[in-house]
Amino acid sequence: MSDRNTTGESSTKSDGGTVIADNTLVARWEEIREREATVVGVTAICVAIFPWLFSRAPVISDVLLGYQSLATLILIWGIFAVGFDLLLGYTGLLSFGHAAFWGGAAYAAGIVANTVSADPIVMVVAGTAFAVLLAWVLGFLSLRRGGIYFSILTLAFAQMLYYMSAAPLAFLTGGENGLTGISVTPLFGVFHLESDLPSVAGTLIGNWMYLFVGVIAVLSVAAAYRILNSPYGMVFRAIRENEQRAEFVGLNVWRYKLMAFIISGAFAGIAGSLFTIHGSYVPLQSLYWTESGEIVIMTVLGGTASLFGPILGAGLYLYVENIVSGVQQLTIPFTDIVLINDFGTYWHLLLGLVFLVVIWVAPRGIWGAVSDLRALVRRLAGGDRR
Repeated sequence: MSDRNTTGESSTKSDGGTVIADNTLVARWEEIREREATVVGVTAICVAIFPWLFSRAPVISDVLLGYQSLATLILIWGIFAVGFDLLLGYTGLLSFGHAAFWGGAAYAAGIVANTVSADPIVMVVAGTAFAVLLAWVLGFLSLRRGGIYFSILTLAFAQMLYYMSAAPLAFLTGGENGLTGISVTPLFGVFHLESDLPSVAGTLIGNWMYLFVGVIAVLSVAAAYRILNSPYGMVFRAIRENEQRAEFVGLNVWRYKLMAFIISGAFAGIAGSLFTIHGSYVPLQSLYWTESGEIVIMTVLGGTASLFGPILGAGLYLYVENIVSGVQQLTIPFTDIVLINDFGTYWHLLLGLVFLVVIWVAPRGIWGAVSDLRALVRRLAGGDRR
């Protein structure tokens, strides 16, 4: 009897020690995971391996059916979505006019390329500067009203820019044909963006265009993380939670909202400039209200108030738009039985269904579902099996 008790006690202590060790490891990982260096490092690794997994990995690429140019485009829209989430998810301001900054920066970068310098860095700087100035002006005017009135004002200003670009400013923008004839010079005068990287880097990353966009994407995530974990980020969250209470403690809420709007516009400007460099063309559609609607869908689909959720949402949206839309027939797996002909023409319907399912099942978006799953695993690892 005594031996059995001793054994049982030893077993209990051993189990308890395991649980304590597990909790220590989990706590240690949580501490490391929240560090800026970890976030930026993991982002850089994911950006580096993404084009290989998406377009060249032996088995995975056969399933995903992706390609290099789409991988680059996903990063560009991901930058746009991260900036938009700073406004919507963290500050609580819904803008229906962010196409103004995306398209405006794209046009500014293209015009500078055609008239001043076609250097990629100059184009990004010019487009971003234009978007920041435009965001300051539109934010100054729109933020005088709140709620739905703010959203409608941003939509109205963006549509004004669209119609001005279509007719009165057609001599600059190309009108309905868009801005064409954009030629981008080599990066630093040496590296042609469309050429492949040498050796292993070419196999893993692809071309200089992706590397250029990828570096800017990592820097954008680092900047967003730094902003969100600064006093400014704390004030943005306070405004989202309770604007009146933030005013009562002495904060100049309007000024902080304007700054959030400008920062968000800056991210949109970076993305819009990269879009011009990537496509060497600016369509008039880039200023239309549907572009603003797309970025709202991407952000909500991936998960608002999260750093990486909007990037996932952008990736899923663009995948359905570019890959699924090209599927000719939907068949039963491992058979030749055709269920739907011209399946790709229904990609809008499929995207709508995906959006509904995500909102019903995971109201906080894809990244919210991932966070909930991670929390469940953490509880199980900690011994809480309730």
